[in-house]
Amino acid sequence: MGLRNDRRGSILAFLSLCLNSHFKQLDSFQTSILLKTFMIAQNEASSFELFRESLSTTVIERLAPRSTTVKKRGVKGRKNEIKPVVQSVQKQEEEQRNDAEELSEFIEYLAEEIFLSLPLELRTLSYAAVQDDAALSERYDLPLDSSLVEQLVEHLPPSTTESLDTYGLTGDATSLDRFLERIIIAYVTLATAAPPEYTPSIEASRACGCEICARDHLPLTYHHLIPRAVHAKAVKRGWHRDWELNKVAWLCRACHSFVHKIATNEELAKELCSIDLLLAREDVVRWAAWVGRVRWKAR
Repeated sequence: MGLRNDRRGSILAFLSLCLNSHFKQLDSFQTSILLKTFMIAQNEASSFELFRESLSTTVIERLAPRSTTVKKRGVKGRKNEIKPVVQSVQKQEEEQRNDAEELSEFIEYLAEEIFLSLPLELRTLSYAAVQDDAALSERYDLPLDSSLVEQLVEHLPPSTTESLDTYGLTGDATSLDRFLERIIIAYVTLATAAPPEYTPSIEASRACGCEICARDHLPLTYHHLIPRAVHAKAVKRGWHRDWELNKVAWLCRACHSFVHKIATNEELAKELCSIDLLLAREDVVRWAAWVGRVRWKAR
């Protein structure tokens, strides 16, 4: 751990010296992101992308703007009486665009801070690694052992815990454990998933990008348009036929979580069993427009 900290300190000092003139126009938050970009090892880059996506899902859920609708009231008199309402809507949309950009930077910063504090075996976790190492597979078998989560929390940088608290993502030590555990579970699930060649029937339908927000730079998960938990009920009640049950849509984790948040399994099976039906909902359209702006800069 000490050697890694020394290496990190040396890199930071060197880059600060060499690139100082360029950083004068950047704030400390952006500078931190740029410096850490150089610290992600090449053989860990793909793992970092999975970790960042896992973290972003949780952060976006907590910090996404609430769905609000500005209602126009009937006003007698001059037409320009309704202009403040229109302006307030435009202002709200502009603020949400800015919030999405700031959130992207915050997620990038937070993902790098936490990822670099993880042990090497976790930063390089993969399907092949757990197949070849029984002890490693057992250690990161789900659900995670609480003592493992506690160890990971202990090694978080103080700046990370402060940032989480400032943004209202955590409160006490218990909620910090729960916050990190959820992210690690999502990351381990993604990192140890079987590669495409092991699941050809599913991968054959894979889309190029998320079918809701259209972001094409994120890992995708398949969403069962008719949730498996209600397959038997769907057939028994005549909602769907047997051959329709395995329809899937390819969604990023944030959109996947959002879909399950807005409707029950029964509602998804009966009323939202296609991408077209999902995108016909106003709240889904608003969500897609907002989350689609949360993007990562090229590394």
